[in-house]
Amino acid sequence: MDLTAARGARLGFAAPVLLVALWFCPTRGDAYSLCYNFTVDPQPSPGQPWCVVQGQVDGNGFLSYDCGGTMIQSTSPLGEEVKTTNTWKSQMETLGDIGDFLKGQLPDVIPEKHTARGPQTLQGRMTCRYEEDGHISGSWQFGFNGQMFLHFDSENGQWTEVHSGGRRMKEKWENDRAVSNFFKNVCMGDCRAWLRDFMVHWEEMLKTTVRTTVSPPMQPTAPASHHIIKIILGVSAGFFISIVAWIICKKRQEVRARKSEPAFQL
Repeated sequence: MDLTAARGARLGFAAPVLLVALWFCPTRGDAYSLCYNFTVDPQPSPGQPWCVVQGQVDGNGFLSYDCGGTMIQSTSPLGEEVKTTNTWKSQMETLGDIGDFLKGQLPDVIPEKHTARGPQTLQGRMTCRYEEDGHISGSWQFGFNGQMFLHFDSENGQWTEVHSGGRRMKEKWENDRAVSNFFKNVCMGDCRAWLRDFMVHWEEMLKTTVRTTVSPPMQPTAPASHHIIKIILGVSAGFFISIVAWIICKKRQEVRARKSEPAFQL
């Protein structure tokens, strides 16, 4: 399949992937954040991947990976900057393992009210974030079809239900120490290490990105008022010249009319 056809075949899968990226990923604030958005489709259409991972730093995309694939795709200059590093290559196995793990958990965590409505697309987001004090925090969020149901604090192991549809998922995972440990280890271990390694290359690029996206300061209002005054004076001058020209033209017409009249005969 050529590149154009491949892109066309993935359009149907792209919508939920973009939705989860917008739903989950924060933009640049006071700290740097690295997140990986997983979208798992238990019944993908022909030619479409069953799992896609989108990587973002401070809301800027930098990678895309189809679970089980042989390559991680760079999607921006940020990705190009780090794609030759060992960290970039080491991600692939871990991201694939996470995709496999989520796929294996899917049948047991589908919300009860949705079990009869056909396949549900599972989304998960892993985030590790530099705080202002230099500490790196970590968390997970999970949901179905673009709606967040459950939050997991990777530091203290606390599960929080944020939607009633996440009750089944919370009961299943909260009581399974192996699940909690898996999510905690990849977030506080792998993700934190990736963030440290990548920021060596990214910090200056991200600062530049922020600087170039800041709107220029507003200009003082005085020049604008000067322009308005110039326009008014110009219009007034034009109007005055038109009146003068009309008067001169009228006078000339009267003179010509008098000259053309026949002499009065006695």
